[in-house]
Amino acid sequence: MSERSTRADYAAFQHITTRWRDNDVYRHVNNVVYYSFFDTAVNRMLIKAGVLDIENSPAIGLVVETQCRYFAPLTFPDDVYAGVRVARIGRSSVRYEIGLFRNDDQDACAEGHFVHVYVDRVTTRPVPIPDDTRSFPESLLRPGSNAL
Repeated sequence: MSERSTRADYAAFQHITTRWRDNDVYRHVNNVVYYSFFDTAVNRMLIKAGVLDIENSPAIGLVVETQCRYFAPLTFPDDVYAGVRVARIGRSSVRYEIGLFRNDDQDACAEGHFVHVYVDRVTTRPVPIPDDTRSFPESLLRPGSNAL
């Protein structure tokens, strides 16, 4: 496996706690929960930034691609810190990259990404990222990344 990222590689963090039910029979957090951590971290940030109203926003981001690489296990009762950065912003899409960090560890336990494509809430057809929404992922762009 390639080298893991560190906390310094991410622009912002969200704290997430593991839950008893997250552990599987192998005594670690099940792989599907990591994707929930990704979703939780990014959507919580969007809501806190005031650019996502889950009930009323006319444009919403739908996940069209996702990936996760695992390096070390998480278990209950670990604290998880989800580092978030943006690798690319297009006309209607954003690629978020997330690193999950266990307790005070400096190296990521897992890294992944997902791509949001913004669509009209009613028609689900792609739309340009709204200007007020675009400003938030732009604040998370990692060095060397691009925004169209």
